[in-house]
Amino acid sequence: MKRVGVIGIVIQARTGDKAMEVQKILSEFSDIIIGRMGVPVPENGISAISLIVRGENERISALNGKLGRLTDINVKSALSSVEIQ
Repeated sequence: MKRVGVIGIVIQARTGDKAMEVQKILSEFSDIIIGRMGVPVPENGISAISLIVRGENERISALNGKLGRLTDINVKSALSSVEIQ
């Protein structure tokens, strides 16, 4: 069964390398991403990205884990308790 949830990502270093690493991972998991919004905060040198995801727990956890292992990246997620098909 699948769940719907949100993932918040804060990129602390907006240099090209970190943004490219995040983009590569998001592209790899594009099949579960149903919405995305990114907001730069230039005065603090960070970017924030919010994702709406729909998928199996294992796939969402894999996305969360890959992002969480990157340095200068903070990730938080919340999944609904409702299972969908």
